[in-house]
Amino acid sequence: MPAPTPFRLHPSTRARRTVIALVLLLVMATIFVVDTVTEYAVAAPVFHTAVILVAVRWFSPRTVIAMALGCIALTVLSFWLTPTGNYRVGLVNTGISTLAIAITAYLGLKMVAAQAAAHAAQAQLLQITRATSLGALTASIAHEVNQPLAAIVTSSQAGQRWLNHQPPQHEKVQQALQRILSDAERASNVITRIRGMARGEAPQRQRFVLEAAVREMVQLSHNALEQRGIALHWDFAPNLPPAWADRIQIQQVVGNLLLNAIDAINEVHPSPAAPEIILTARRLGDDQLQLTLTDCGLGLSAATQSHLFDAFWTTKEQGMGLGLTICRGMVEAHGGRIWAEPRSDGQRGTQFHISLPAAQEHTV
Repeated sequence: MPAPTPFRLHPSTRARRTVIALVLLLVMATIFVVDTVTEYAVAAPVFHTAVILVAVRWFSPRTVIAMALGCIALTVLSFWLTPTGNYRVGLVNTGISTLAIAITAYLGLKMVAAQAAAHAAQAQLLQITRATSLGALTASIAHEVNQPLAAIVTSSQAGQRWLNHQPPQHEKVQQALQRILSDAERASNVITRIRGMARGEAPQRQRFVLEAAVREMVQLSHNALEQRGIALHWDFAPNLPPAWADRIQIQQVVGNLLLNAIDAINEVHPSPAAPEIILTARRLGDDQLQLTLTDCGLGLSAATQSHLFDAFWTTKEQGMGLGLTICRGMVEAHGGRIWAEPRSDGQRGTQFHISLPAAQEHTV
């Protein structure tokens, strides 16, 4: 096995350190000469502290210590060679200068050690963050892909029932197969979008009709709504401009909010006599659209509302606490906003609001 290659400084770094070392030695010699030719009252050796501070920045602790000892030796030698002035004053100045050099070297080396520890901690934190991000990404993919996979299973079961029907309902089977293909494509698109988010890619913005995109997601949730007897009411303002966002990501957000609304209604005991979900859309100024989803579930407590969009925080026993966090990330990536509040009409339930950019005439 070959011996490891020793660490070598880049030639430009070695040259720079050599120049700095020569300059520092010249400065030390200059301070020594000035201190020697002047009288005792001139405390020139204190400027050795500047030499130590520069050395700490560029050299190893061993070199800094050697340079500090050299500065102290020059200070003491200069004291003995100084010909004039008050001897006692010179002795005091020498002691103060020596102490200042030693303290500067000590604090400088401590500072370097602290910086090294901080860099090591930062590197460790980065490694932990990467591992955590990988775990969060895996959980995100599992959470988001679970929706279309569950729809595929439901459509497959329905197709089997229609095939076993006497006579077989081929038209119904064809519709189930079409839904399976649509959900499989949606799962693939979800993975593509999440991978793009992990790489920091920008959303794939496009002009699209918000109502059409929402109705498409509602259709995918039709079975869940029908099985629970939940009515869906639409209140979209007329002549809304197209949205300017990533259509698939916004559909993911809407789909997640729909499932949450269904779960919230299911948690109400006794069940509401006429469970409903209301979808409304309005224009906010010239450049924003606001989509609101209103349910008749248990509503929000103050504690729940404050943590609703926190990662890994959930009130569901089988929940992962990532759905609303992902939704917020997607909406905010478009310059929009998502928030929740109790119903404005005083009834029990929750309203989720999403603001999105509206397409302008110059956007394509």
